[in-house]
Amino acid sequence: MRISRRSSVAIGVLVLLVAVVAVGRWYEKQSPATSHTVGSTLVNVTNGGDRGPGTLREALFVVAAAGGSATVSIQVPKITVQTALPPLVNPHGVSVVAHPAGAQIDARALASGPVFDIAGANTSIEGLNISNCPGAAILLRAARFRLRASTIDSCDVGVEAAENASDTLLEGNHFAKNKIAVRFATAGRNTVIDKNDFTNDKDAALWAVRSRADAGGDPINVHDNHFTDEHTGIVAGNVAILIEHNEFFNSQEAAVHLVGVGAVIRGNRISGGPAMGIVVENVHSAIIDNNEIDGLGAYGVMVRGSGNTLVRANRVHNTGYGLAFVLGDSKSPSTALENTIIEPKFNGIDVIGDSPILRRNQVLRPHALALKVDGFTPPGGTKVEAQPFLDNNTFDKGGWTPSAGTPPAATTASETTPAAAKTQ
Repeated sequence: MRISRRSSVAIGVLVLLVAVVAVGRWYEKQSPATSHTVGSTLVNVTNGGDRGPGTLREALFVVAAAGGSATVSIQVPKITVQTALPPLVNPHGVSVVAHPAGAQIDARALASGPVFDIAGANTSIEGLNISNCPGAAILLRAARFRLRASTIDSCDVGVEAAENASDTLLEGNHFAKNKIAVRFATAGRNTVIDKNDFTNDKDAALWAVRSRADAGGDPINVHDNHFTDEHTGIVAGNVAILIEHNEFFNSQEAAVHLVGVGAVIRGNRISGGPAMGIVVENVHSAIIDNNEIDGLGAYGVMVRGSGNTLVRANRVHNTGYGLAFVLGDSKSPSTALENTIIEPKFNGIDVIGDSPILRRNQVLRPHALALKVDGFTPPGGTKVEAQPFLDNNTFDKGGWTPSAGTPPAATTASETTPAAAKTQ
């Protein structure tokens, strides 16, 4: 049976229409699935490539132009970023959320720049794993940013917060193997670092350093975080900071290093590591209060070149040394009050070229001296005498070794007998 020419044309048209519909459906699946509700836009990321329909790049362009708040839902397990993504600029708010949580963004092919550039207020990121960034995983230069339940690893900087960032919350995240996990250019108003895990960051977990002191404002509030195997847990210089109820384990250089303006370090646990616990250097009016420090190779707390620093009610045990006060401001002396130091491997308290107030402290069972007081003579300079003021301290005399039997009785040193504590 022969098919007429008219029938052949009709069949061809039908086949063409079917093909067009199939291509349209395929393209629809690849494109960002966008839905709109009143004042809100939802865009689904269904393509893990760097560019093209359904990619994160296309989604960010869509939400940038949205007239209201927007959500980017990442629904692929891995995204490879090769070129810079557009900034997040929607001022109404953008949420970037992984479904399910843990979607990875691999930035190893990105030549430079951040993975996410947060240029618009009211932005949040949740549930992502951002890795292998040659620059910053997140550049923050806007107010009201939230990062939750995410992982940033093997990046140059995890979160880079510029001076105009404020109302920042980093909560429940994991930072690992970065050069610096979080870096602040200034304190920023209402900045909170809460319940994060920091592990094995090469330079520091948290770096907040300025060339000059902040004019004022809220401190960075760092609380209930865990720091493990960090080179230095927190470095703060000329930036107001409150460090409270954190845990630091096995820091290689120091758990906390303060420089410049004062800070409050309160209620933390610092344990293990070859170096120091808290270093206060050229600082005025810091408070080191009620911390437990143990198992360190060097000093629990060192106050160097500082004035009006209060070291109060800290519990230091099984460290190389307890406390040190070195070349402080004699016109504005620092104070050690009601600290307890148990079984330091060497001296309990060292005072070198400084004149702190030592009041109601206890040094129990030191393996060398409870208190060592020495002057300091700089090369070619004049000797700086050490004249601590002692009041009602309890110092075990001399050293003690477990094999020596009963340790010597404790004695009380007062302000009238500082020479008794000096090394001859």
